[in-house]
Amino acid sequence: MNASPDARAERWSRFREARNRDLAAEHGWLTLTSFEWLETRPGAVGSLPGSWSSDGTTALLTAAAEDGLTFVGTGRPVTGTVPATLADEESLMWVQYGGDDGTQVVVELARRANRYALRTRDSESPVRTAFDGVPTFEYRPDLVIEARYEAYPEPVDEPISTANPLVRGVHRAAGEVVFRLPRMDSEYRLQAAADQQGALTVTFSDATNGNTTAGWRRVSTGKPHPDGTVILDFNRAVNYPSAFTPYGTCPMPVKGNSLGGGIEAGEKRPAGAEGTGQP
Repeated sequence: MNASPDARAERWSRFREARNRDLAAEHGWLTLTSFEWLETRPGAVGSLPGSWSSDGTTALLTAAAEDGLTFVGTGRPVTGTVPATLADEESLMWVQYGGDDGTQVVVELARRANRYALRTRDSESPVRTAFDGVPTFEYRPDLVIEARYEAYPEPVDEPISTANPLVRGVHRAAGEVVFRLPRMDSEYRLQAAADQQGALTVTFSDATNGNTTAGWRRVSTGKPHPDGTVILDFNRAVNYPSAFTPYGTCPMPVKGNSLGGGIEAGEKRPAGAEGTGQP
């Protein structure tokens, strides 16, 4: 926390600009328009061209050139029957169609709870075209918290719910982030997930949820210092995609990752969004 409050506020402004750009990407989270499970019997899925199915381990797509489907990345037409295989929790931007150049709608293949599903990402989604940034609280320098990270000897897996009631999830906790909030006596211990570089993500709920904020949010940190200290900047608390769209399968907080007070910092509930990230 050596940077001055003004320098931290300036970095936060740049963070917000990048965050809004990422959300407004051509086939980003604001473009989700459907979520459909694949059946074992080949057939149509919604209004998508082609015939789709899954045998449990592999997803199958059958299409003809006149269906107008092409592979994302190569633009090669889909003809005949093509397979795709994913591990659980993986996703693949698989094929595309529509619009003047044939790339308006991307069909994402996903595997959730060991079942295959399709999500469509339409660059002309009203959620995206009407987007002008996520509303946020004013910057709060007092909610830039120096915390202590206590790693577990081994990661701990805990079952969790997700934004989709049909999808159960697992949270792999690498350790706990320990801290106090301003003007509060309680010490909090929140479980944190770690990426391959050691950076942490904490998914949490607080008293603002369902009022000014969505049902839960997450905040990420850098890799903890050798002495275990880590900066928990709640000004960088962000919504999961499920706050913007009903087609997300985002993880809910583990039991215990709840803050008794309200965190009036970071992103608010998206204006006009129809997400499921509510209590």
